[in-house]
Amino acid sequence: MSFESGSGSGSLWMEYAPGPARPAVDGPVETEVAVVGGGIAGLCTAWELARAGHQVVLLEADRVASGVTGHTTAKLSALHGMVYADIARIHGRRAARLYAHSQQIAIDKVAEVSEELGIDCDLERLPAYTYTVDPDKAGQLREEAEAAREAGLDATYETDVPLPFPVVGAVRVENQAQFHPRKYLLALAADLEVLGGRIFERTRVTGLREGTPCELTTSAGHTIRAREVVVATHYPVFDRALLFTRLEPKRELVVAGPLPAGQDPGGMFLTWDDNTRSVRTAPLGEDGRRMLIVTGEKFTPGAVGEGEVGEHYEKLSSWAREHFDGVELTHRWATQDNVTTDHVPYVGRLHAGSRHVYVATGFAGWGMSNGVMAGDLIASRIRGREPAWTSLYDPVRLHPVREAPAMLRLQAQVAKHFIGDRVPGAHADSTDDIPRGGGAVVRVGGRRLAVHRDEAGSLHAVSARCTHLGCVVHFNDEECAWECPCHGSRFDVDGKVVQGPAVRPLEKMDVEEGE
Repeated sequence: MSFESGSGSGSLWMEYAPGPARPAVDGPVETEVAVVGGGIAGLCTAWELARAGHQVVLLEADRVASGVTGHTTAKLSALHGMVYADIARIHGRRAARLYAHSQQIAIDKVAEVSEELGIDCDLERLPAYTYTVDPDKAGQLREEAEAAREAGLDATYETDVPLPFPVVGAVRVENQAQFHPRKYLLALAADLEVLGGRIFERTRVTGLREGTPCELTTSAGHTIRAREVVVATHYPVFDRALLFTRLEPKRELVVAGPLPAGQDPGGMFLTWDDNTRSVRTAPLGEDGRRMLIVTGEKFTPGAVGEGEVGEHYEKLSSWAREHFDGVELTHRWATQDNVTTDHVPYVGRLHAGSRHVYVATGFAGWGMSNGVMAGDLIASRIRGREPAWTSLYDPVRLHPVREAPAMLRLQAQVAKHFIGDRVPGAHADSTDDIPRGGGAVVRVGGRRLAVHRDEAGSLHAVSARCTHLGCVVHFNDEECAWECPCHGSRFDVDGKVVQGPAVRPLEKMDVEEGE
């Protein structure tokens, strides 16, 4: 493939694999299985079921593989930072082995399907590393290497790491992979249609009635009836299991650009140092050059002050230039994921009483392997099979004592934002205080309004209350979006939903200069 060096400032995956458009639902639909969400988890679930002979409809609010999946770093790794020691401690050693096995199977499946369907998605087998430059963290890495090895991964502790700067040590796991996610998933979507599956885009699902059959409703008022429903919308748009009390949204930034020849470190690298740094490369053309991709600067969406997202981008860019001499950064974008309170995703039946509705969420930045794993797990359960790791990922599980501190911290943050805490720069006394390109929450007539002033000087005002659960949104001036700091919903300046769990837009409001 390979990227041709361009001037685009967005996601590499989106720029170089646009994909065909598909129609929206325009009337009633009946099917055996309805999958809500066209990212990697939804597409893999739909494809697995169609391949097994089921009648499947996939519903995507925007374009398939264009949301979180289109803005990933695209590592296929079972080494998820520092999780194995934690999983063994919280869930037990057998759970850690099941986690490792299910993740490695997912990685191998992408390779197998790519070969079976003839998908050229730049799949490369490489080692993955979790490293540190802090001597005080070497002991934790040694513990993680031992836990990952005991879980069944080909893991070792290394001090000789092929990065262009010194590190103290690293966990290394062999036989991992990286790929172009949209090339893989667009091919999967095309094969899904060959198998008889139907894909609808620009179709936002806003309602669910569980039953036999289940009934979904869209923002346009259309209905989809299905025996089984899969909610694979990144953050669940239907949350009858109260998963929002156990999911924490996190946003990360990505910068990328061509590396000079001969500087590819030949692996995938991650550290929690410096507010997270993730490094990989991708093919850049026929001359052997590579595209460097660096991810980091993790933060809660909507919980940073004016200008801080730009500062985070500058920190990440400076780190990349400092550590990779001669790199020319040409692209930048952001990604988002949700972290569970016990370090394991939620994949399975939506709630204890659910018989026909499934959910997949909480991938904690490892959506590629977890998305494939989730597709296989949910498809297996719908077909009446129970993989050995079913209970490990069960959304109904709860460990009150072990999860309590994380749950209490998360709900304290939500309560603070619900009453409208003053993130620096998030509020203004008057619309006169809002510069061109900026945004702030302004109190007008007793109501909080989210007001943006565009580059031409015009004001755009919407309600400042997120339509999910009513928290006060804040403005991300770097991405020109309103973000909810409670559960990660995102809206454009005119209130349209960009990212859930919200399914309804922010109400448009009238505002005058000087208010």
